[in-house]
Amino acid sequence: MIVRFTGAIADLDAESRRALFDRLVDGAAEIRASVAKIVAEVRTRGDVALRDYAARFDRVALEQLEVPRVELQRALQELPAEIRAALERAARNIEAAHRAWQPVGAELETEPGVWIRREPFPISRVGVYAPGGRAAYPSSVLMGVIPAGVAGVPEIMVCSPPGPGGLPADAVLAAAELAGASRVFAVGGASAIAAMAFGTATVPRVDKIIGPGNAYVMEAKLLVASRVGIDAPAGPSEVLIVADARADLGRVAREMVAQAEHDPRAAAVAVLLGGSDRTEALFEALGDELEAAGRESIAREALAAAGGVLTSAYLDEAVAFANRYAPEHLLLALADPDSVRTRFRTSGAVFLGESSSVVFGDYLTGANHVLPTGGLARSYSGLSPADFVRWTTYQRVTPAAAVRLSRDTAILAAAECLDVHARAARQWEETEER
Repeated sequence: MIVRFTGAIADLDAESRRALFDRLVDGAAEIRASVAKIVAEVRTRGDVALRDYAARFDRVALEQLEVPRVELQRALQELPAEIRAALERAARNIEAAHRAWQPVGAELETEPGVWIRREPFPISRVGVYAPGGRAAYPSSVLMGVIPAGVAGVPEIMVCSPPGPGGLPADAVLAAAELAGASRVFAVGGASAIAAMAFGTATVPRVDKIIGPGNAYVMEAKLLVASRVGIDAPAGPSEVLIVADARADLGRVAREMVAQAEHDPRAAAVAVLLGGSDRTEALFEALGDELEAAGRESIAREALAAAGGVLTSAYLDEAVAFANRYAPEHLLLALADPDSVRTRFRTSGAVFLGESSSVVFGDYLTGANHVLPTGGLARSYSGLSPADFVRWTTYQRVTPAAAVRLSRDTAILAAAECLDVHARAARQWEETEER
């Protein structure tokens, strides 16, 4: 069987439901122990530890940790023209979308003489992690750096693993230059997260770390989260497709394999509406698509571990399943997706109609592809300028309003046995008496 989960949604047993819905797996004990050691080493030994880990994991002797600006400029200049044009198009759309989504402050008078205001301010320094390993992801650099710049972050650092020549992939360097990164460091894995969280002689300490990564990177982010802000805990890519009888099953299969080729732990599930008469056709389409995939072994492993072809006779059942599954990407391959889109409320991003391929959102629509995974879309949202600001609340109370607030404030303070709080409030009540 190509996929792990099959059959009608209503017939899924408890074990299958648990595996489908509880996808966010805690890091293995050996990963946690290894990451804890790396973080501690980088915190105490700084740049020396970074070079040691680069030699151990990346098999490169680093002469310098920071990538000179001239290398970023070179990488952009040498980028093939068609790739540069595509990245520039993506950058324009990302900037346009995220400028429209900037957070805005608000002020109101809750009662006469009592004014409160909440206002956003950009974080001072942000670290963007750009993965290496199986592939370079310049699109993720754009998705992290550009929204931070739109939010007004003055310093945006990028860390990415060095290759054999001691530098991150040229595509990553080019994207960092195009997006406007302040500085780039040839540091990868858990050691990069530790360096950004605590700072070293070369790598400055940041106020927030964002960006995808492998299990070691994710574990490191969780470990340093008490010291520095992080984005949502993230895992492998995933897609859920709800398809009606009109949906092209070849396209459905292609969307599933497109996400499965990311990682052996990726998840790709389709829910076919109307019964099981089209499941065999989808299995055939999946088989054809896998045979044509350049990363066939990765995609097959992912589908065998977390893939599914499920059926449902009722749209309501599919909606309930989707909201519980809470996927990173939800593709509604329906004849009229707009009529039901607001019923699907717990997805990182929803793609309306077959032509709204998830891969367009991965690269060019302008929406962010850094999205919650593992069911965390039930409580987290996709990356936006709001992730790069912090909020300050301002409060103004006039003397006359202070008099009116004093009595009830003192009553509540006394109820909590905070007598000095109560006296601080009642001093304004006494002002009225005088």
